[in-house]
Amino acid sequence: MKSVQKGFTLIELMIVVAIIGILAAVALPAYQDYTKKAKIASALTAADSLKTAVALCSQELGTVTGCSTGTNGIPTNANFTATKEVASVGTADGVITMTLASGLGTNLNGKTITYTPTLGTTALTWAASTNISATDEPAVTAAILKNNK
Repeated sequence: MKSVQKGFTLIELMIVVAIIGILAAVALPAYQDYTKKAKIASALTAADSLKTAVALCSQELGTVTGCSTGTNGIPTNANFTATKEVASVGTADGVITMTLASGLGTNLNGKTITYTPTLGTTALTWAASTNISATDEPAVTAAILKNNK
């Protein structure tokens, strides 16, 4: 009688484990970039209320000069509730500076994101900049700067 093979051989199992290991090695860095970009996106939304306040101030004054923290309707840092992503914010003549909190990653602790307004004839546009190194965190800097014109 012929014996029928049941189960897998050791080499077949080793091949499957090797394939899973290769897939995990490729997926893990992509997942880490994805989570950092998601956290930065959450941090960027923290500036939205200040952008609105600066826009209203510049509309009333006709310039962004004078649209600073604690003046002309711009809230103070005491009115800002720190989040897991943003430790503090400040505004000086319309320029919004956000200091990142420590929960984003080792290369992002204490780094800043700055929004600089440009007052046009009909709208206020924003240009983002950061002191995060593009070589250390390329996915994060790309997420911050992607809407710059």
